Amino acid sequence: MADARGAKKRGQEFWQAAVERLKSGENPRALAEALGVNLRGLYRWRQKLDPVVGSASEPNRRQREAALVREVERLQRALANKVLEVDFLQGALHKIEARRQGRSNTGAQASTTRSGKGC
Repeated sequence: MADARGAKKRGQEFWQAAVERLKSGENPRALAEALGVNLRGLYRWRQKLDPVVGSASEPNRRQREAALVREVERLQRALANKVLEVDFLQGALHKIEARRQGRSNTGAQASTTRSGKGC
């Protein structure tokens, strides 16, 4: 890799071409290595030469990530509530089954019909 002094000797045309290659989708790390420049320098020049990419996309990415984190947290809370509901309903079903079995021994008629499904 070239040191900082070597990078300063390169002209703006060099960096414009490098940034264009970066924007075309080339792997940044491989591009920096092929050009013999520091990866940070490549990103710095991209920000200088393409301020839309350097400034606008980063806040948008952060906003998108924050929105996704909030959505994941909301979904985790909803899932936790559903798990609690299922646990409660299973417990209630077990109590009903226990009552039904207790009454069937005495000859009394069950208050609910048997579904045939077990827990």
